[in-house]
Amino acid sequence: MRIPRRRFLSSTLALAAAGTLSRSTILSALEDQTTPTEAELAKDPRRPQYHLLPARNWMNDPNGPIYWRGKYHMFFQYNPHAAVWGDMHWNHAVSADMIHWRHLPIALAPTPGGPDADGCFTGTAVVNNGVPTLIYTGVKTVPKSESTLDDGHNIYRETQLYATSSDPMLGSWTKRPTPVIPAPPPSLKVTGFRDPAPWREPSLAGGQWLMAVGSGIQHQSGMLLLYKSPDLQNWEYLHPLLGGSKTGGSASNPVDSGDMWECPDVFPLGNKHVVIYSTQGKALWKVGQIDPNELVFHEEQSGVLDHGSFYAPKTQLDKSGNRILWGWIPESRPEAEYHAAGWSGLMSLPRQLTLGPDGRLRIAIVPQADKLRKHEQKLSLNPAKDGSKELEASARIHDACAELQCTVIPGADGNFAPFSLDLVNTASRTTAPTTPTDAGSDATPTTSPTSILSIRYSHANPKELVVDQARLPLNLTAGQPLDLRFFIDGSVIELIACNQAAFTKRFYYPGQSAPEIAISITGDIKAIQRLSLWPLNPISQDRLTS
Repeated sequence: MRIPRRRFLSSTLALAAAGTLSRSTILSALEDQTTPTEAELAKDPRRPQYHLLPARNWMNDPNGPIYWRGKYHMFFQYNPHAAVWGDMHWNHAVSADMIHWRHLPIALAPTPGGPDADGCFTGTAVVNNGVPTLIYTGVKTVPKSESTLDDGHNIYRETQLYATSSDPMLGSWTKRPTPVIPAPPPSLKVTGFRDPAPWREPSLAGGQWLMAVGSGIQHQSGMLLLYKSPDLQNWEYLHPLLGGSKTGGSASNPVDSGDMWECPDVFPLGNKHVVIYSTQGKALWKVGQIDPNELVFHEEQSGVLDHGSFYAPKTQLDKSGNRILWGWIPESRPEAEYHAAGWSGLMSLPRQLTLGPDGRLRIAIVPQADKLRKHEQKLSLNPAKDGSKELEASARIHDACAELQCTVIPGADGNFAPFSLDLVNTASRTTAPTTPTDAGSDATPTTSPTSILSIRYSHANPKELVVDQARLPLNLTAGQPLDLRFFIDGSVIELIACNQAAFTKRFYYPGQSAPEIAISITGDIKAIQRLSLWPLNPISQDRLTS
């Protein structure tokens, strides 16, 4: 959990901890604040139309996504009181296809006096002997000497908790009153202890469970702690599954320095194991093997899951056994703005993970997203200006709700000509005249469009795609096209490049309507094999995902 997820009225909560204000008084005050009405939320053009997010307030990490009895259930971190982090609950939504969602009541809430009294943090859902089961982190305010989390804003003891459900819709859960893991290993002075990720390991006799817990050692490195259990309730600590190199970091929040790894997930994929975790603002992956005797992970390949606004991912199996990745897409605007807007954060589109022939992770938006498409528009390109090398597509993106696909093929020599693609906000940006004018003249201010997203690719650097300031690694085989898929929705763009790299971008604009977005390309027009635009259908009538 990065600092922005816990910067929730810390001074006010400190008063509550000191007994100056009660927790109920604070939450009541939050609920009494002036917030946008439902009608105002529904009209906000920056709210996505086909991504999952709550009707209002703050959301972050995906929690325990699971396919159960013909439905996909998504739980996620949620503050029911305001559009800022705090008072973590597990909100709940259900879907038949991972695309169209219906909100259900909150599934997990803090238990007063319990080990999760100050928040139900991130965790995992599994099915154990036919019973849906949650393993999650609960937090409770404690003296500093007893804490496992101290990031300069909160002082919590983190424990690993257990809950089961007999509800066919997974709406109600029975919590075990005591933690299944009450403390980290006493030999380690950890920088955090949270976000448990259990999985059943086929190599273990009797189908025992293994579990990774996010942790780290200050001024040393982040790491994942490995536990073993026969029943999800009795856990034995083994050793670190893997860890990083010495960071020498000094940030008040150890996640920012890399001294703490959070939100782990471990799963088999093909004949390998994949480990994912989040730290220093990025979600990272590693592919390798878990030694069946030593139970230590041996890395073979590694990378970044998404080079943009994407964090704290979690995976699940779909009904066909495919590995599906979800991630939290946070806001990149100031807290005051999203607090005033009344909502913050959204869930990524579901992404299917596979292994490529080079052993690296492959990522693709699930084919179910194609159901959102309206009619395909095959775009032509025309010079933006007379004599200009810049080409503009024959149609624009309206209402910031569309999918765009651009496929570029290499030349006869196997190389790509220099290529660029920009998504451009066509709303005029007014600037002062560039030359002095006499007082009282009728000088007209100049206007220019603004870039939303910029793509650059060249044979000079054939193994990377430059997106804004990020460099996405690509490994194209001979003759393989450069294939770009963009999903534009309200204030977010998800880009998947050649099913090898991803980049998520937040973009904002003033006013009560989304600007038209133009598609500008520079390159060899003969190399563009496909340029298609699909307007997409919203998943609800009012942007409230209900």
